Amino acid sequence: MYGIAAPKSTPAEIIGKLNHEINAAFADPKIKARLIELAGMVLGGSPTDFGNPLAEETDKWAKVVKFSGAKPD
Repeated sequence: MYGIAAPKSTPAEIIGKLNHEINAAFADPKIKARLIELAGMVLGGSPTDFGNPLAEETDKWAKVVKFSGAKPD
């Protein structure tokens, strides 16, 4: 999964503007075609649409690492 993110402290109006412009870019056929070449899929949406699956994946893999007993070198 790839995405575009901003620092947590970014004001909501800036996030809204970025989200609007990024979704508009994803609607452009040339940009969409190029992104599909590079990443395989283009999905627009809201910040929540991106954040929820990301949080789920983070939680899932955190449990796997904890269960495995892996330690940083």
